[in-house]
Amino acid sequence: MEHVTEVFQPLQADDPPVVAGYRLAARLGAGGMGRVYLSHTRGGRPVAIKVVRPELADDPDFRRRFGREIKAARRVRGAYTAELVDADADAVPPWLATLYVPGPSLAEAVVRRGPLPVPAVLWLMAGVAEALQAIHAEGVVHRDMKPSNVLLAADGPRVIDFGIALAADGTSYTATGGTIGTPSYMAPEQASGGEVTAATDVFALGQTAAFAALGRSLYGDGPAVNVLYRIVHSEPDLDALPEPLRPLLARCLAADPAERATPAEIVEWCRQRLGADADAGGGPAVWREIIGPEIVIPAPVPEPTPAHPRPPVPAATAPYPPPQYGWPQPTPEQRKARRRRTALITAAGVAGGALLVAATVWSLMDARGRLDGRDTAGSRTSATGPAGHSSSSASAAGSTSGSARGSSSDSSADSAPDSSAGSSGAADASGPGAGDGAASASPRNPRPEGYAGTWLDAKNSLSLKDKEAQRKDRKGDIRFDCRTASCELKSDSTVFVQIFGGHGTTLDECRLILRSATKHSWTLAAATGGSEFCMKDTEGNIGLYVVETKSTAMPDVAFLRGDLTVWRDAA
Repeated sequence: MEHVTEVFQPLQADDPPVVAGYRLAARLGAGGMGRVYLSHTRGGRPVAIKVVRPELADDPDFRRRFGREIKAARRVRGAYTAELVDADADAVPPWLATLYVPGPSLAEAVVRRGPLPVPAVLWLMAGVAEALQAIHAEGVVHRDMKPSNVLLAADGPRVIDFGIALAADGTSYTATGGTIGTPSYMAPEQASGGEVTAATDVFALGQTAAFAALGRSLYGDGPAVNVLYRIVHSEPDLDALPEPLRPLLARCLAADPAERATPAEIVEWCRQRLGADADAGGGPAVWREIIGPEIVIPAPVPEPTPAHPRPPVPAATAPYPPPQYGWPQPTPEQRKARRRRTALITAAGVAGGALLVAATVWSLMDARGRLDGRDTAGSRTSATGPAGHSSSSASAAGSTSGSARGSSSDSSADSAPDSSAGSSGAADASGPGAGDGAASASPRNPRPEGYAGTWLDAKNSLSLKDKEAQRKDRKGDIRFDCRTASCELKSDSTVFVQIFGGHGTTLDECRLILRSATKHSWTLAAATGGSEFCMKDTEGNIGLYVVETKSTAMPDVAFLRGDLTVWRDAA
């Protein structure tokens, strides 16, 4: 029963009791897109309900992609997929329901029992490859193939969340650390912003199978930026894998997508190695041994019984009963009075709503006007230190012994392949805010310059090369654009990369991830308060932008406010 307790968590205070008519029985977990709950269909069949996070639902482009991927995922049918049974991309918040698979994820199974034996890995690869065949046949690319998205049922694996990752990913990068698009399982082309195809899923399948065989990630652990660097720039070390698996995994993990095995080839290769067991259907026995006792699923939540009968409908709003039941009918004067009263109530509601909208727009414009007219000395920094730069703790990269360098970021900077002595810690402590005795900046370790409270909207822009980074026109190299379905950062020459899975990104980390960056536009679909963007212009200036406020629900008055740190000539 302990395993049941781990799988089915009670609903918490902020969990809804009902989603689109589905009464929620338990919480199953949370991920990059939102929370997942157990519910049941009207006929009692268990389903998993995934409710999208509000910050994703706020983006109109996300809803468009989400709706498109739902339509494609509805067509996917396969023995090794968890079928999508219901969804609504236009709901508030958006949600989807898939058949519930009564079994642990591959990640959970490996943590509990350790690496899987070779036959189990072969069964796993054959089942997941067959699922990918069904998914790819409908023009869907999974994009987030990983151990936690493979569930182990008594009759074989099930692939979940196929095609949904694209909805939360306006670019080649996706939210990580809890997450959509996990760094340890990305293909090189996905990690470097290239084209994502069916071959990308094959690479991720190879990594997933390696995890099942080794009990750990093939490319190691550590900060996401370091893992991605290893995936893009190094060959995988297959020596630790069982010898029978190496040839197939070497093909799955080829750097060139064109050289990777196809799902059909993977299925055939695994069946040949399994031999007679494949023809005799020996898979279920393997999975029963791995997943352990059958999980007892909580019963459906019954409809609530009202404690009191419903109060009578007020006479002013009650419908007139039909005359055939003998009720007295209203006079013409009563009917006219009723219509007048209804019209007045409706007009008052419309007027109130219009006033509320007008007040909201006025408040936004007034706030922007105040920010445009504020004293620039309070929001910009000279070479000796940023005034008021502490408005966002995540933007403290380079501030005096700040939290951005005094926590986990220190280890990630030290472990970056090109970190140099003095690139963090004491050297950066002599950056903004240091006195006259501070250590002088060097080309390899330039002094950071902070710009707090920078504002991006339809009239303002930023520039990494200008001493006054904030511009009150559109001539800066970094612009904010909401003319498309989703607001985005755009530039003619600066490249962008959003950093996921942590805060306090260092200069060395930005240098590392920007080496292969090629994108001059970046959607803000997955950006929230605290999100960080590394950026680099053609002159070698590097910037770190930390989002403080994002408002994109109303494109006409949309804006982005955040803190910018710039390292001149730092590339």
